[in-house]
Amino acid sequence: MSGGGRKKTACVTGGNGYIASVLIKMLLEKGYAVKTTVRNPDDMAKNSHLKDLQAVGPLTVLRADLLEEGSFDEAVAGSDYVFQVAAPVNLHSKNPEKELIEPAVRGILNVMRSCAKAGTVKRVILTSSSAAVTGRPLQGGVHVLDEKSWTDVEYLTANKSSHWVIVTHNYIVTHLNVLSPFADDEHGTMPQGYGVSKVLAEKEACRFAEEHGISLVSVCPVVTVGAAPAPATKMDTSLHASLSLLSGDQAAFRVLRGIEMGTGCMPLVHAADLCRAQMFVAEEDAAAGRYICCSVNTTIVEIARFLADKYPQYTVKTNLLSSGGVLEKPRVSLSSARLLSEGFKFKYETLDEIYDDVVEQGKAQGILPN
Repeated sequence: MSGGGRKKTACVTGGNGYIASVLIKMLLEKGYAVKTTVRNPDDMAKNSHLKDLQAVGPLTVLRADLLEEGSFDEAVAGSDYVFQVAAPVNLHSKNPEKELIEPAVRGILNVMRSCAKAGTVKRVILTSSSAAVTGRPLQGGVHVLDEKSWTDVEYLTANKSSHWVIVTHNYIVTHLNVLSPFADDEHGTMPQGYGVSKVLAEKEACRFAEEHGISLVSVCPVVTVGAAPAPATKMDTSLHASLSLLSGDQAAFRVLRGIEMGTGCMPLVHAADLCRAQMFVAEEDAAAGRYICCSVNTTIVEIARFLADKYPQYTVKTNLLSSGGVLEKPRVSLSSARLLSEGFKFKYETLDEIYDDVVEQGKAQGILPN
């Protein structure tokens, strides 16, 4: 793949996560040598899929912890690209500043320091979140948010009493390594500190990259669905939520409704498209800055209509819509125009294409009848 026939090497942090598992598989299939990190390589309950992926191509699994400085040195050394996917997980933090925000910033800086030491890294690709884009007051009308939009940290921290809770859209479906009951489960929410943590981590990574001459690109994905090599439990929350209108799972529907209430729409992207986008911005020389990764901006009502038409064998649970808090049309649209303008193309551009995969997953896991 490069001079002298040497394979390009990619490091993917957080290899036992949902998104990371898809990314590792795609990198191996493209001919990369891959090194990935997990906190405990011996935990086969979380890492069995990595053993399976070693049959696809050269994959090395190494131990690293976001909070241990220097623990990523071995994984990053010799890597051409570093995909920073790992993120702190703390759904029930009583002190988000100390237990979520500070670890997120410390973790990304630990990875960036390892990149600076390595001297081989051509680019770092940070998986941020649309939670770093959408957490801001938006009054009236329809809003199109692009990469210039940032979650308003001051607004969130100043309004903790009423706004310190945010929907866990990207957190739940993209970065969870373990599944836990939700805080404030009535709305499917978690501490708002997550959105703050993603903003501060992204900005600190940018500052460090600029100071040390490291090429850094951030990808901000939305609700991410689709098949993955990782164990089913890694994607259960997003899968149950996305199928709740067919399954009738009321708790899972509250997650779906909470996403829409917190975001102003139901933004979706297929995991395969997200990982293709991550690889695209890694390899595209001109790529720089932030990229929103969203292929569909829709609403729960629009999804319900689509499902009723596409899958008449299942009865869409329209009674769930009567609980309120759902939109007829999106009042926010997350734009991937920048990503598309640079040559990227989504493969899953419609609800039809996305849900074909999701429904098959639901059947395989017994959420839906065959």
